[in-house]
Amino acid sequence: MDLRQLAALVAVAETGTFSAAADALHTVQSNVSTHVARLERELGATLVDRSAGRLTEEGELVVARARRVQAELEALAADVASLRHEVEGATRLGVIGTTARWLVPALLTIMEERHPKVRVTVLEGNTTSLLPQLAGGRVDLGVVNFPATDPEVVVEPLFEEDFIAVIPLGHPLSDASSLTMADLAEHELIMPPPGASIRVDLDRAAAAAGVTLRPRAELDGIRLIASMAFEGYGAAVLPSTAVPRWLTGEFRILPVVGLPRRQVGIGRRRRGLPSAPTRALTDVLRDVVRDVAGDKNGLHPSEA
Repeated sequence: MDLRQLAALVAVAETGTFSAAADALHTVQSNVSTHVARLERELGATLVDRSAGRLTEEGELVVARARRVQAELEALAADVASLRHEVEGATRLGVIGTTARWLVPALLTIMEERHPKVRVTVLEGNTTSLLPQLAGGRVDLGVVNFPATDPEVVVEPLFEEDFIAVIPLGHPLSDASSLTMADLAEHELIMPPPGASIRVDLDRAAAAAGVTLRPRAELDGIRLIASMAFEGYGAAVLPSTAVPRWLTGEFRILPVVGLPRRQVGIGRRRRGLPSAPTRALTDVLRDVVRDVAGDKNGLHPSEA
């Protein structure tokens, strides 16, 4: 087994065909086919179902491991280079959408100033999609919501954030000065789908208050929910930073009494050492959150 065989299989998984994998690897299709066939012989299993054009169950398992091997090799090269001189190499960051809007511009600016030889790739997603990418090595670091339940990922606190209610003008709740979970339970809300991290927070708070929240619509994406609330489709409970300070419109922003703060953390793979570029990115992430917190109402940095 060698690295070229693993790289060939990963490329087939990512591109969908042997010919496209060859293009991605800047080689010819026969080389890709040979590498995959040798890997199959060594493992004694079919990894690619040629007739169906997809990986077998064994192939999926090998690809998941191969991605981790590739991530460790990239980290090894970056660590050795960083010992000789300043930190250099690549790191991949996944960020939940509402946080990415205010965090990423400041983060990339400071990374360019402190570590100009580090290349940062940013992927936006929700916690549900980012956790398996962290576990599988597709991203090195993730800014995700608690609770994060993937056993292959460890998450350390980064900041806490107040929840607020966005209420369209004319809504029965729009004349209130603050709201309780019981108030919210009397009306249908725009909510994330069941199982989403913020939905879990809201349902737990409602259960603690002895009420049940009722969705008018269930939308996968806090920014989409925020946009629908701003446009007057309905009321929603959102993290405070989901509402830009400059934004005005036909809605009110109200505090929700008795609703615990949203918790956001830095996630990484449980196994394997973060590379020097990833460690540098982690430090800058914490610095940016501390610096930005003074300008963001409802943002509370966690202690490192």
